[in-house]
Amino acid sequence: MDAMLERASKVHRTAGVLKIAAVALLTIATCSAAVEMRGDHPDSYVVQRGDTLWDIAGRFLKRPWLWPEIWQANPQVRNPHLIYPGDVLSLAYLDRMAVQEGPRNGAPIDAIPLAAVEPFLKNLRVVDEFEQMPYVVGLEDDRLRGSEGQVAYIRGLAGAPVGQRFAVLRPTERFTHLDRTQCCDLFHKDDLDFRGGHDIDYPNYWTNVVTPDKGNELLGYELMQVGAGTVTRGEVGGIQASTLLLDQQGREVRIGDRLVPVDAQPYDLQFIPHPPHQQTEYGRARILAVADMLSAGGPHDVVALSIGRREGVDNGTVFSIWRTGSNAVDKVEYGAERSEDTVPLSSKVRLPDEYAGHVMVFRTFDKVSYGLVMDSIKPSRVGYQLKHPDAPY
Repeated sequence: MDAMLERASKVHRTAGVLKIAAVALLTIATCSAAVEMRGDHPDSYVVQRGDTLWDIAGRFLKRPWLWPEIWQANPQVRNPHLIYPGDVLSLAYLDRMAVQEGPRNGAPIDAIPLAAVEPFLKNLRVVDEFEQMPYVVGLEDDRLRGSEGQVAYIRGLAGAPVGQRFAVLRPTERFTHLDRTQCCDLFHKDDLDFRGGHDIDYPNYWTNVVTPDKGNELLGYELMQVGAGTVTRGEVGGIQASTLLLDQQGREVRIGDRLVPVDAQPYDLQFIPHPPHQQTEYGRARILAVADMLSAGGPHDVVALSIGRREGVDNGTVFSIWRTGSNAVDKVEYGAERSEDTVPLSSKVRLPDEYAGHVMVFRTFDKVSYGLVMDSIKPSRVGYQLKHPDAPY
């Protein structure tokens, strides 16, 4: 009897082990199907100074944004999310990545080239409104511009203690999303004057005055840091402006620039590439702007995107970039002489979207984010669509 019970117990344990093994193999097979290793990947790699996580992931994977799917740091590693020069990365069993900890006497590697994004991390932010912020109302000797070592006079800093530091910001862009019932471009950016408004010769000035929103959803105002300073004298009697000594090299400060308290660490560099956490409706996610007021960008150019935290975007989110397919006139059917304007939209042929490259988010706000173009086969332009990085092309 005891022997029969023991045999039954062994059979039960064996069945359990086989079941666990089957589940594990299924999980591994699913992971392997999703994560394709490069055919020329190394078996191991020693991390070098100057490497980025995207570069390293690209050595092993056809799709670098799937790095988290194969990453498994050894439990004895102090911080498994950080990789340092000198660490040895190797493919362990079943295409999983392991790390042998190196000397770790320096800084961890960055996810993307820090030099390409640092100015945008330090000097740009997006806010819903800025009109209530303190602002520069005058400059030393009634100058038109102020620079390091000179004094700016500030309105709206009542109660700010002497010695407090403020960043000086300038409104530069107004990002909007147009209601889909409208007939014009879905997304738009406006260049702003020194007050953060439009000059009277702005093309749509009078339309904006009469119907200010026109169905637009405000995505935010971009503020660029132009300098910083320290309060040396507060307001007097609620009439005399506060005094700010400009103490940081940067762009020249001018009347209308806004102020916010200096944030010692306003951004985070600890992120890794990954696909979006949620799907966005087609056409919602687009490139709003390219850095340096360009209309197109390539690898390592910074772009502003029309989605942010409310759409589930966070640092490290990767998108593919697509040129929106044209609505073409079928000249075989209608004749070569027919122009775009003479054929109704319903009779045009929608051409497929065209793949341009990939972008990874490095700074996220509520409705807008900034990303770095990681790779491309053609320029990425303002208005291009953003899709899941695995979208077929």
